[in-house]
Amino acid sequence: MKYFVVFLFLIASISTVAQTTDTPVKVSGTIISDNTGTPLANANIININQVTGTTTDDKGSFEIAVTQSDTLHVTLLGYQSLRVRVTNDWIKNKKTTIQLTQKAIALEEVVISPYYLTGYLEIDSKLIPIKEDYRYSISGLNQGYEGGQYAPEAFGKVLGSIFNPADMLYNVFGKKPQQLKKLKELRKDDTVRNLLETKFDRETISLLLGVTKDEIAEILSRCSYSEAFIKTANDLQIMDAISGCYEQYKILKKK
Repeated sequence: MKYFVVFLFLIASISTVAQTTDTPVKVSGTIISDNTGTPLANANIININQVTGTTTDDKGSFEIAVTQSDTLHVTLLGYQSLRVRVTNDWIKNKKTTIQLTQKAIALEEVVISPYYLTGYLEIDSKLIPIKEDYRYSISGLNQGYEGGQYAPEAFGKVLGSIFNPADMLYNVFGKKPQQLKKLKELRKDDTVRNLLETKFDRETISLLLGVTKDEIAEILSRCSYSEAFIKTANDLQIMDAISGCYEQYKILKKK
């Protein structure tokens, strides 16, 4: 009987630990400036593991669902981004304070080179460079593909990228199902999507997908997105492009 009681106690302890580790709980925090100690409003907090996000209020306070060992990515314009690991102490105490460091911004000299126009349309139209990126649509798919600047082999490049069974998408994400799950979860959280819509640095995407910025550019290149799109699109457009490309790749692979 004694051993049976001990066995039940161990089972209950294991169950409690598992529940504490795996079940999301609400924690709160306050984000302040490490220089002045003042609370920082409108700071963005993204749970990289759960793909959920929130922002701080006027008092620098926020609340978010976490599990132990989750990583929170904290960003605010003019401050250095910060990654914070969720500890057991934070979960127990329910509250913590996070300090952000202000960026030292050095202004660089900007040289503006104007186009020297003659006033004659035929001549001026040749002086101003025009860069066009062509986008092709394939029957049966709901999304177009960019082939870059027009060239005879552009359309062939698109087809070759899509139907290539060794596509980099498979190499990168085929062994990372958790990252693909994040792409799907991203569509459910408006806070995260709204944040990505205002960002162009690829930092948050790299953390969410577990890839480097160079790999992001290569993935999109393999999906036949133009260099102009890769450089100028916001992070949300980049994320949706990767997600859409992979979904279509899976459909084509099944066929």
